[in-house]
Amino acid sequence: MQHVTSQDIKDTAQFDQLGDSWWDMNGPMAPLHHFTPVRIGFILDMIKRYGLTTDGQTKDLSALSILDIGCGGGLLAEPFARLGAKVTAIDASSAAITAAKAHATAQGLDITYRACLSEVLAKEGHQFDLIYSSEVIEHVASRAPFIHAITDMLAPKGLVVITTINRTMAALATVKIGAEYITKQIPRGTHEFEKFVKPSELQAEFRAQGIMLDHLTGFVPSLTGGFRTSSFMGVNYAAAGQRL
Repeated sequence: MQHVTSQDIKDTAQFDQLGDSWWDMNGPMAPLHHFTPVRIGFILDMIKRYGLTTDGQTKDLSALSILDIGCGGGLLAEPFARLGAKVTAIDASSAAITAAKAHATAQGLDITYRACLSEVLAKEGHQFDLIYSSEVIEHVASRAPFIHAITDMLAPKGLVVITTINRTMAALATVKIGAEYITKQIPRGTHEFEKFVKPSELQAEFRAQGIMLDHLTGFVPSLTGGFRTSSFMGVNYAAAGQRL
């Protein structure tokens, strides 16, 4: 029987080619840089909402162990490391990890980076207070082993945060056709529409493995630049929750 993993070899190879571009604010990763502040803000809000800090503050996260799955060049890992969290960040792309390590070293940040799959890390018995995966689940070959690994590594009172893309005509028009072929903000072939996941599907798949994603919000472009949270989840959205 063939062993099913979450890795999409084609996607990994494509991101390997972009390894040197992660911290180029004007390069192919520019959309992710614009997207970073709202993602960080949402995760910090969820840390408060689900009581991961005893005083409700998020300026000092030194008590938290955090796992970033699909970290890329470390765009999200670095802000959490600056807040004092013990951050482990993994990615299937070795080129992305090389870029992430180099940038973190230059910034004087202590982040544990590894080029590996979530399933591999889970087998080592690690547990984390917060596991987030941002703009990743729509790239995996199979969501089941990916979600199972998250479940295995989540601490008993831990928090899961997923940000991804909804499978709608709006997302097809803006993310796939618009961003890849019209404005060319991101390289062609970055996304596969069939892998976009509806919120109800994401919730059902996590619920089947014991995690209730009970807080959802959308992300939409802001008139002042970047993105903001919204009740509209037709394109980008986030989901957060804990064990049942």
